[in-house]
Amino acid sequence: MGAQSKILLIYTGGTIGMMKDYETGALRAFDFDQLLSRIPELYQIDCEIETVSFQKPIDSSDMNLIYWVELAEIIEKAYDDFDGFVVLHGSDTMSYTSSALSFMLENLAKPVVFTGSQLPIGDLRTDAKENLITAVQIASLKERGESIIQEVCLYFEYKLYRANRTTKVSADDFEAFLSLNHPPLVESGLHLKIFRENLLPKTHQKKLIVHKNFNSDIAILKLFPGISEKLLRAILIDSGVKAVVLETFGAGNTTTELWFIELLREAKLNGVIMVNVSQCMGGSVLMGQYETSSELEKLKIISGKDMTTEAAVTKLMYMLGEGIHPRVFKTIYETSLRGEIS
Repeated sequence: MGAQSKILLIYTGGTIGMMKDYETGALRAFDFDQLLSRIPELYQIDCEIETVSFQKPIDSSDMNLIYWVELAEIIEKAYDDFDGFVVLHGSDTMSYTSSALSFMLENLAKPVVFTGSQLPIGDLRTDAKENLITAVQIASLKERGESIIQEVCLYFEYKLYRANRTTKVSADDFEAFLSLNHPPLVESGLHLKIFRENLLPKTHQKKLIVHKNFNSDIAILKLFPGISEKLLRAILIDSGVKAVVLETFGAGNTTTELWFIELLREAKLNGVIMVNVSQCMGGSVLMGQYETSSELEKLKIISGKDMTTEAAVTKLMYMLGEGIHPRVFKTIYETSLRGEIS
């Protein structure tokens, strides 16, 4: 038997950390110092758990770059003292935060597992206990002295996914997240089934590098039939943004109307970086496959391939923050950095 794994449980806020006051019916923040007494099942996992909480836990709808840096710094400071990290986070923006952390934490050799719940931990039918217990168990998995999982993941309703492949798909179901373009890393049933062929390759003792200079000077533009030239001009030309994620139809298709292509050309001449991702949750952008995307290919618009919008946005923030030169931006963006592209 090897030494016990040490897990740091980080609470940022969200439903999972709420307890219902049965007298008033109101939800209030859970005292994480009492976590083990509230969930004694955690004692059965062969690991040592310590907890830390944001000074002021937040609703995940309030999540922003400042909190992402705070979270990355908590992991950075504790990195050498723990074998794994479990981040408790509201589900609404969990895919954004976990995708961002995947880009912030380069050469990660330990698991960072995001989880949360649809119902508070004190609720009779809560999904919080199972999500939390299994996330901790997965974070503590080791063999030959090193972590089996060495990436940023998201665990929800019996499945562990690569975080930057996930999207929240339901506000009501326990199965709130899907990863349509990459299979699960682990499935939880009677046993934990690890799909090793789906894991990121190990980093082999490289030093952790934490990137904190994110730039959010970007926009998401979801195309729809009948979208106006006025709206597009306001976003692409007049707003002064540095980059735009274009959510296009199907395999990366757009209208072929001349004004649309001319606007993209003008934005490109102005130095605006444009990334083409599909509005579909599954499948990939294949520019040039149809006439309706061949003009984008000629303009050298960046292909987001099979990335989620969440990964496309956070990767842009990361690369803009790193000051990647325009000449190599497209090449690097279209390369998988943290397993975000197939």
